[in-house]
Amino acid sequence: MLEDLKKSVYEANMELPRRGLVTYTWGNVSGIDREHGLVVIKPSGVDYDSLTPDMMVVVDLDGNKVEGDLNPSSDTKTHLELYKAWKEIGGIVHTHSPHAVAWAQAGQDIPCYGTTHADYFYGPIPCARQLSQKEIDENYEKNTGTVIIETFHNGSINPIHVPAVICHSHGPFTWGDDAVQAVYHSVVLEEVAKMALLTRQVNHQASQAPQRIQDKHFMRKHGPDAYYGQK
Repeated sequence: MLEDLKKSVYEANMELPRRGLVTYTWGNVSGIDREHGLVVIKPSGVDYDSLTPDMMVVVDLDGNKVEGDLNPSSDTKTHLELYKAWKEIGGIVHTHSPHAVAWAQAGQDIPCYGTTHADYFYGPIPCARQLSQKEIDENYEKNTGTVIIETFHNGSINPIHVPAVICHSHGPFTWGDDAVQAVYHSVVLEEVAKMALLTRQVNHQASQAPQRIQDKHFMRKHGPDAYYGQK
């Protein structure tokens, strides 16, 4: 079942350690088959050195296991909430990459200080609020997804223009058209988090890039008249 998607999600998962985004088992990637309403995700707690495509777990959008011998990632419910809320996305990544986590642990949005950030994220990368004790006790992973969605709705942030969030005291989630693009956004997120941290160290009063610069760099890649790259 979904052999091509399993292979794609497996390969996307394996890109995380290659890019230095995960230590031990600290990360997961999923992908969705919208036609069948099924999600393929990394199994929980399995080391990347021993991971194989046939270990990928298939679940439905209610979290029921459809195929696989192993338990799905402990973050599965978070992934499912995002897939249900945002029909445009096809892949999701969660890591504990250190520079993004530093901003999450500080409880601060990652500011858009320059054009590298603006090329991929249209504005600051938001930090979601802390979960309440009730939210943690009732359904922690599901409510993590709910709080991420709330962060975008309350701030009127377009999740396609800002395909990333950092969860307070936790770490980053990214998404994209598919699992491959979601990993790409995770790599870029970690780089811009590092750049922003260095910027703060150089000048703790640094201002964000002017809006006209942010507009230009995002729109030349993603706007209706985008011209970056080859046709």
